[in-house]
Amino acid sequence: MAGGRKAIVGSAFPRPNPNSLRLQRYLAQCGVASRRAAEQLIREGRVAVDGRIVSELGVRVDPTVQKVAVDGQPVVPEPPVVLLYHKPRGLLCTNRDPFGRVTYRDRLPESLSRHLFYCGRLDRDSEGLMLLTNDGALAQRVTHPRHHVLRIYQVWTQAPIPGEALGRMTNPGIWSEGECLRTIRVLPEGRDRLGWRYRFELGQGRKRQIRRMAQAVGAEVIRLVRVAIGPLRLDGLKPGEWRPLSPRERNALEALVSDHVGGT
Repeated sequence: MAGGRKAIVGSAFPRPNPNSLRLQRYLAQCGVASRRAAEQLIREGRVAVDGRIVSELGVRVDPTVQKVAVDGQPVVPEPPVVLLYHKPRGLLCTNRDPFGRVTYRDRLPESLSRHLFYCGRLDRDSEGLMLLTNDGALAQRVTHPRHHVLRIYQVWTQAPIPGEALGRMTNPGIWSEGECLRTIRVLPEGRDRLGWRYRFELGQGRKRQIRRMAQAVGAEVIRLVRVAIGPLRLDGLKPGEWRPLSPRERNALEALVSDHVGGT
């Protein structure tokens, strides 16, 4: 061959083409899992392309000519579904619980729960707005810390948070379990029958972040409700209820995460 180059033959997969995309991205687009979870499926050897098991990341596929399967079941694109769900207190925010405890999926119709996963978890004792979708690419953009999608929480504590501590929560932050935890803003909203009420605004969330921050300054959280994710609001949804996004909400969410992606 000219130039001394040799053709590569016998590859298990065709050479990349302009229409191909990474396997984990395709799985996410099909609603199998988020992109990160799809990567784990690949590592576990549960994904096959044209009948061949794929266990390494980096493989690209052309869905128009190749067949993809997970655990032996064909994977095909689904129409995108995005729902708002009001998670009640006491439900686990997980897709599978090895101990058989009640999860948010147990409160959804089976036809939906098999195909949806959550964007941003809430712990068992917390409640409020969750975004459920089969659009893995959207889920990745909403939840990834670099996109800083605003999350707003209504929080009640059993004791008031000192004013000095409220300032530190934003800058320089509160240290807890070796992490420096910060908020965008914390606003006191008075006291009611439940306790002292605050509005917490976060650009990203660590595990039990608000509870840990409050505890670190001597104010235990009594109740925590997420009331907003980006342009989406809990308004009108009762605990346990869910509904599809309106076209206006979907457009606003897409515009938000697209703007964030463009700025990174």
